[in-house]
Amino acid sequence: MASLALCALQVDAQGRIFRCGNEYTNDPQVAKSKGCNVMEGGNITIIEGTKPAPARNAPAAAAPRSGSGTERVDSSAQRARDSDARAILEAELRKAEERLAQARKEYANGEPEKQGIESRNYQRYLDRVAELKAAVARAESDVSGLQRELSRLPGAANSVGSAAK
Repeated sequence: MASLALCALQVDAQGRIFRCGNEYTNDPQVAKSKGCNVMEGGNITIIEGTKPAPARNAPAAAAPRSGSGTERVDSSAQRARDSDARAILEAELRKAEERLAQARKEYANGEPEKQGIESRNYQRYLDRVAELKAAVARAESDVSGLQRELSRLPGAANSVGSAAK
């Protein structure tokens, strides 16, 4: 019973809440001056955001920072990461080359066989040819992007040629 009375006092003490865009206030004079609307029903919870850190001087910015961006990785661990990345990219390249071969086969140099209703509806055939051409272009773009990524990895001179074949 006492807790119910305490809750009622807190609600009455708070009074009406006014919303002013993204701001809230319980001061009627401020609300009137800003043209705020009264919030009806329900409770609101406001969580304050974090404040940005003040700007640092140039010497402080030049000091070494702790964090993953500036830490050195052991050379053997880095070689292992590079090897894993290369294996993943080479597997993706093989898949992309297979998709490209399939897309080129379906496209048939812009003259795929007509299917079903396409023999009577030429526009539908043209639409499918355009979709097949776009699929070939996407697959070619995927292959060239993966080859580019492989060439950026350390030791790329000897394995990009073998992956492209």
